[in-house]
Amino acid sequence: MVRRAWIWAGLAGLLPGRVLAHASEGAFVLLLPTDAYIAGGVASVALTVLLIALIPEARARRLFLSWRLSAATRRRGQMVTSALSAALLLWAVSQGLTGTQDPVHNPLPLLVWSGMWLFLLAGQGVLGDLWGWLSPFRVTAALPGLFGVRPLLRYRPGWGYWPALASYLAFAAVLMVHIAPTDPDRLAWMVLGYWGGTLLGCLLFGPRWLLRGEGLTLLMRLFARLAPLRRQGGAWRLGLPGWDLERRAAPRLSLAVFMLLTLALGSFDGLNETFRWMGWIGMNPLEFTGRSAVVGPNLTGILLAGPLLVAVYGLSIQAGLVLIDAGGFRQSFRALAPAILPIAYAYHLAHYLPAALVEGQYLLNMVRHSLGLPEGTVTTGFFNRQASVRVIWLSQATAVVLGHVLAILMSHAAAIRLHGSHRRASLSQAPLALFMILYTLFGLWLLASPRGA
Repeated sequence: MVRRAWIWAGLAGLLPGRVLAHASEGAFVLLLPTDAYIAGGVASVALTVLLIALIPEARARRLFLSWRLSAATRRRGQMVTSALSAALLLWAVSQGLTGTQDPVHNPLPLLVWSGMWLFLLAGQGVLGDLWGWLSPFRVTAALPGLFGVRPLLRYRPGWGYWPALASYLAFAAVLMVHIAPTDPDRLAWMVLGYWGGTLLGCLLFGPRWLLRGEGLTLLMRLFARLAPLRRQGGAWRLGLPGWDLERRAAPRLSLAVFMLLTLALGSFDGLNETFRWMGWIGMNPLEFTGRSAVVGPNLTGILLAGPLLVAVYGLSIQAGLVLIDAGGFRQSFRALAPAILPIAYAYHLAHYLPAALVEGQYLLNMVRHSLGLPEGTVTTGFFNRQASVRVIWLSQATAVVLGHVLAILMSHAAAIRLHGSHRRASLSQAPLALFMILYTLFGLWLLASPRGA
């Protein structure tokens, strides 16, 4: 097993740079003798479950308190930074249409897939709502109002967040199914199409569309609520990551489903590259002929991943309610759904860490080139050394385990509010805790699995 793992790791290091140039086409294989690490990670999550059940109720209720640090000044300049971001994206789109078609040198793939999807999304969960300052869609939503155009239609409350869920599914399809998501010219037209659809939504329903109908903005805002330092009520407050989510009322059903979808699609984004998935769909990973050969199976996987996770998560919640002889499934489903976000965020960090290590170098070279500085040499040598590969894998595994631990803490805090007592909350959480332990095992297995696409 160990020998086979290192053979694949060595072959991964020989893959050409263009194939590795984008997260959606990552082909790194980072395998180690990981059985002990996986066992340790799962044990850590299981131990967290046990400790949560044993700590005093008063302490359990105070897990997600926050502390006021200082008054927050009024936010100014977000529209200016959004306009600058929009101008930068327009320039990148023009480069996608007219510039080099090499995705590691064209600014558009680097800005969209590396700058936005890898680094900005990761920064949301640590630094807060950077997207509020850098989103090109904020100024887009304000444009109709600047020209005196009022919303043409009223956004009905019953629509909830379902339009945002649909747009996020479309984005995921491009990321995981499109045959060439990094081709600059194709990506340029896709960006313009998405941007145009966002502008149309804002023309019809006003800026509210960004909060209800635009999937990327919703995803960014949700991950930002995990940040330990948050602005709230005119002050900066600090607490355990996720405290801001815990203070909020239970999300609407459509938003709860969206939260689960973030984990389902993130998990499938890792699964669809593994040898196991290739075997399931009848594809030989050693003779992989390109993304066009797996469009159908991958699209089917995207469409099924969400409903499957919702079903399993819902059954876990219902089983917990049966244990304490309680009802209120719908309310419990909504209240417990935010606890999924730390896992989804951790999976994003872990899954894209190898790609970020390489694409960050290309992104830095783009910045150096725009400043007239000489470009640096892009290296992947750290994927060919056992010591560095171990550090990378352990960093990924740590992110996954910590994400699950935080999810268990958030879930338990929500269960106490739902059921009124520490004992009933702990009992109701038993099936969901088992689900999270098994999902930890699944996530660590994904990190250690051979990849062929």
